[in-house]
Amino acid sequence: MDDTAPEVPQLREQAFVKLRQLLVDGGLRPGQFVSMPDLVRQLGLPIAPVREAVKRAEALSLVTVVPKRGAFVMDATPETIRHTFDLRAILDQEGARRLALRHDAQRVSALRQAHQDVFDAAHGTITPALQQRAKEVDWSMHQTLADALDNPIARDLYAANRDRISILQHARPLLPDRIGPAMAEHLAILECIAAGDANTAADAVRAHYAQTLRWWGLFD
Repeated sequence: MDDTAPEVPQLREQAFVKLRQLLVDGGLRPGQFVSMPDLVRQLGLPIAPVREAVKRAEALSLVTVVPKRGAFVMDATPETIRHTFDLRAILDQEGARRLALRHDAQRVSALRQAHQDVFDAAHGTITPALQQRAKEVDWSMHQTLADALDNPIARDLYAANRDRISILQHARPLLPDRIGPAMAEHLAILECIAAGDANTAADAVRAHYAQTLRWWGLFD
């Protein structure tokens, strides 16, 4: 027996990590069908662990398996968009409440400054570097709200949903005309948090969620 051969669980984990990265990086597009042979080729791993990785991804709603054929990447349908961002809004509201009551002035101040810098820059030329920076600042805001929950189960749920949002965003990347408004909406949330107003902070999260749905073409 070859002691250097990877254990089956290691191959399964490696396959899932590679598949997840392929999905969130946009290597597979929303709604795209990919056959099992194609996945085996792209991941560079045997079919058995790749098949297990696909099943695991389906359990997280990242793909839908087509038996004996392959899988469809989750698509940016109105229902999927609404449900995915609704889950984030529910968690963000509670995270905003808790952060407001925690009075973490240093962290909130740093976030406000990062958002203000992007907001100010968005009044000028929107460069690819600024778009990337806006995306990073946007994610840092939502991750801060997730961390404020101080709940490992909720954190895992949030992380899985973040992967879904990452996939959906490849259907419609953050456009230049959305950067300024998104930063302004985040700044409104942070202002309420800095003031220690938990309920108003949650209201600001709901307002941001409504604007996000409108940007996706969905209206309440």
